[in-house]
Amino acid sequence: MSTPQAACYRLVELAYQADPLPRLRLLRDLGHPVLLDSAAGIERFARYSILAAGPQAFVTPLADESGLDTLERLRAALSGLPAATWPDGLKLPFGAGALGYLSYDFGRRLETLPALASADVSLPSLQMGIYAWSIVSDRTRQQSWLVCHPSLPHAQQQALLSRLDGAAQEPCEFTLTAPFKAEQSRAAYQASFERVQEYIQAGDCYQINLSQRFSADCSGDPLTAYQRLRAACPVPFAAYLESPEHSLLCLSPERFLSVTDGVVETRPIKGTRARGASEEEDARLAADLQTSLKDRAENLMIVDLLRNDLSRTCAPGSVRVPELFKLESYPNVHHLVSSVTGVLARGHDALNLLAGAFPGGSITGAPKIRAMQIIEELEPVRRSLYCGSIGYIGCEGQMDLNIAIRSLVHQRDRLYCWGGGGIVADSEGESEYQETLAKVRVLMDALAG
Repeated sequence: MSTPQAACYRLVELAYQADPLPRLRLLRDLGHPVLLDSAAGIERFARYSILAAGPQAFVTPLADESGLDTLERLRAALSGLPAATWPDGLKLPFGAGALGYLSYDFGRRLETLPALASADVSLPSLQMGIYAWSIVSDRTRQQSWLVCHPSLPHAQQQALLSRLDGAAQEPCEFTLTAPFKAEQSRAAYQASFERVQEYIQAGDCYQINLSQRFSADCSGDPLTAYQRLRAACPVPFAAYLESPEHSLLCLSPERFLSVTDGVVETRPIKGTRARGASEEEDARLAADLQTSLKDRAENLMIVDLLRNDLSRTCAPGSVRVPELFKLESYPNVHHLVSSVTGVLARGHDALNLLAGAFPGGSITGAPKIRAMQIIEELEPVRRSLYCGSIGYIGCEGQMDLNIAIRSLVHQRDRLYCWGGGGIVADSEGESEYQETLAKVRVLMDALAG
């Protein structure tokens, strides 16, 4: 007996807009808008942007529910949108499925960790909406489409098109009413740094990603804040998510996990230098990063950790490292980036992969569980969105998630952001402290101005 052929997505070509924010403003009152914004960067990572709003359903963790049980409910919710096919000659990365985030603290539902740090930002540890349509823009082709799942009623499709024909809304004001301030003194950070060194010397760990939080009072529209950030720091894995309780603003350069036709990729960033004030200084700093034994060792530790994480769900012998210590440059920093790939083993899907690898090793340390325990001990407040992931899980089984670094949470007229870095045995405290500032300074300056 033959298997019934999947129905085809309905595509309506729209006028191409390099800036997705005007369309987001037209759609945001549908509720829970999500923008996955590939604003700039290496073409194969910064090609597509995805916009959606008005989800059919939501998945958030239940009280005392394990992470595996939450992901199983997400799998069940996704099954409500059967896999669809693409028209001949055009296959986009996403059409319909789950869009949203996992906070770093969702890792507490996957692993047993102490409860020491303050959880003062109220954010569900996972929030995934199920969306039956999306707007996908291709920067390479300079084309945009409204993509509708076959199950979406035609009347809803027409309503979306009518809405998109509306007049563009003007951005609202956004203002910082007080400057960003570190919530930890330099002395307190140094004390945590020294404690990490003690743990490394004792053999508890090889590397710890240590961060600090900054916050500022603000007023106005967080989408306008995101607009400023996007202009100041275009990156391939940016995102904006909004709900009645909070908004998430993300300017991430880092991919966590992607799955396409069963092929898996993760791209850890380890090793950072600030950009130079002149071409000569900038080139010197880039060369210093590329030849730094410390930074290469730090990167390699995480590559090995991720090889192990991917091997939990990938076919034996399929895990490879096609890129090692590649230089990538952004407006504020240079990074060392590597790539680890694999092929999902039979019987495993993207959610199995996520369960076995979350949170990303590049923002925990090695070994991962012990690193997470030490982070909980030494960082006074929970990370919330920071170092979690934002992205999609499509109804055809594909997935693309970032690492939510260079990210801010807007809640109750206050903005929170975090900066961190990997600490190893030969790290120097003042240098590491300055790195946490360098990673977020461009965000703070953009919002202040």
